[in-house]
Amino acid sequence: MATFISTLGNPKLGVTIAVAIAIHNIPEGISVAIPVYYATNDRKKAIILAFLSGIAEPVGALIGGLILLPFLNNTVMGVVFSMIAGIMVYISLDELLPTAEKYGEHHIAIYGVISGMAVMAISLLLLS
Repeated sequence: MATFISTLGNPKLGVTIAVAIAIHNIPEGISVAIPVYYATNDRKKAIILAFLSGIAEPVGALIGGLILLPFLNNTVMGVVFSMIAGIMVYISLDELLPTAEKYGEHHIAIYGVISGMAVMAISLLLLS
């Protein structure tokens, strides 16, 4: 939804966010496909479920965009971006980081967080 709304207001910002989300979707797809593949030993099922997981984002963006389109202004965009950022930070720090620490070493999990932040920051700098 952030991509849809930002593209309406500023196409350059929309492309930047789309690239950042695309970069994010690569490890997300892998993290969905690998456990399914090892649990079922079915490559086709793993790919289909990873695809469905990935397609949920643009479908949700389209639905959210169509709902918000009549009310769209700078305030609504700010609220939506704030909510999306808050949700992503919450999930990362409250769910993903403790899970990574549970199954691996604390320092490696922290290095992963820092590396992810660096990749996103560099991609945003290169695209702006």
